[in-house]
Amino acid sequence: MGPVRSRGRKRGAEPLTAQREAFVRLIARGVSNAEACRVVGVHRRTGARWRLGRTVISTSGFALHYQPVTTTAAPGLSARYLSEDERIVIGDRVRAGMSLRSIGRELGRPASTISREVHRNRDAQSGRYRPFAAHRMAVGRLARPKERRLAGDQVLRETVQGWLDLRSSPEQIAQTLRLEFPDNPAWHLVHESIYQAIYAPGATLGRDRFTCLRTRRRRRRAHRHPDARRAGAMREMKMIGDRPPDVADRAVAGHWEGDLISGTSNRSAIGTLAERTSRYVLLVHLPQRHTADATRDGVLDVMGKLPSSLRRSLTWDQGREMAGHRQITAATGMSVYFCEPHSPWQRGTNENTNGLLRDYFPKGTNLAVHSAERLQQVQDELNNRP
Repeated sequence: MGPVRSRGRKRGAEPLTAQREAFVRLIARGVSNAEACRVVGVHRRTGARWRLGRTVISTSGFALHYQPVTTTAAPGLSARYLSEDERIVIGDRVRAGMSLRSIGRELGRPASTISREVHRNRDAQSGRYRPFAAHRMAVGRLARPKERRLAGDQVLRETVQGWLDLRSSPEQIAQTLRLEFPDNPAWHLVHESIYQAIYAPGATLGRDRFTCLRTRRRRRRAHRHPDARRAGAMREMKMIGDRPPDVADRAVAGHWEGDLISGTSNRSAIGTLAERTSRYVLLVHLPQRHTADATRDGVLDVMGKLPSSLRRSLTWDQGREMAGHRQITAATGMSVYFCEPHSPWQRGTNENTNGLLRDYFPKGTNLAVHSAERLQQVQDELNNRP
């Protein structure tokens, strides 16, 4: 007679008690959720449920809430802040009549730190410094997170949303708020606050607002990308620091800034040229390839149509597509200067132009499908803006 099989319910997995306890200890030491999960051997989603808790619906239809296994106690203060023990020493030495400078030497802190601590955190009524009350006051000021300005001010939120609908960038909105409401510092935002209100979890402006941005990215990403164009070694480069002084003040026309805007996986591109004084735009048609030879020929084609007085200099980044800069200089008499690596602000006029062009030629699309006539149409539209 064989073993009797139980007809009861199938036994579930063993509880991960040991793993949970190890996970809690790692999180308490400041280890990230992903790293703690890797160490104890569980999935990151499991660690997130342990850390944040979860609510499940039982078979009977009731909601069961599982409390988080980790506490939400505030982490310890950084060593750059005064600790409670240091404040006790300060209180004892102040009562003993020691100078603030000598207290600072004893604790290894600047005298200005001790002075600020004593005057800022002393008792408002008696004027005496009480270390335990001072520590509670200091920790209370560090409480986070604070409510975002856009979340707490409906009028400000609607104002920012209206400008986003008009295709204004967060940088433009931040500057306009300061100009139009100089006496209302609560409305003086930085552009990062607007980006976070769009992209952060629980976004104040709504996650669909990314469609109002020029990039139209669903997610933010770092400035440097694995598929970005990489600078190659080029000979006889003239750096931007060698440009004549009159280029910087924009007093004389004929000094240009150039770059390529790229399509999907850098397989297609359009050359862009912006004149520093007038902001006049020229587009270079590169229908098949954007190699150094193709870029050189395209730049020579558009620049050859200009009078020599408007061909004084060209500033480019260190992309390999400008390897033919010596031939450009020989054919046009126009010196080519190169920016420092990773310094797009040194070609600010051209960078701004490229941002405008992304409304017509979005990222992640094939730019080779646009004809020369289409580029001329876009060029005329940009140059005829008020």
